Amino acid sequence: MRKRTVAALSASTALAVVAIAAPNASAEPNPPGCDRGAFCIYSGPDQTGSLLVERQGNWSGSVSGRSVFNNGTSFPGGDHIQLTWTYNGGTYSDCLHYNPGPGDYKWNFVAGVVFKQATWRGEC
Repeated sequence: MRKRTVAALSASTALAVVAIAAPNASAEPNPPGCDRGAFCIYSGPDQTGSLLVERQGNWSGSVSGRSVFNNGTSFPGGDHIQLTWTYNGGTYSDCLHYNPGPGDYKWNFVAGVVFKQATWRGEC
């Protein structure tokens, strides 16, 4: 597995988001409580702790969490997630592919991140 770090900078701090890309061959097993076709937010890193959000449609709210997983299925125009979150006074947004990729379909976040919106969309 390869790892890559995505950084979102605010005026005084940097938010490091570790993104893990899976092999292209087959989908990773469903993480706990996250059914196929859903986008999920967890309280702990690496899809651990409590399942905070599981949604097959668009979602908006205000949830503090540490990891996300796009367990969506191939659906042209609607299988990627545009994720928006806040951290340390800044607002960030990035696109998350679906399991198994290609591309990142799960991310870990630092403590203090608040997820605000997940919108299904087409290719990143």
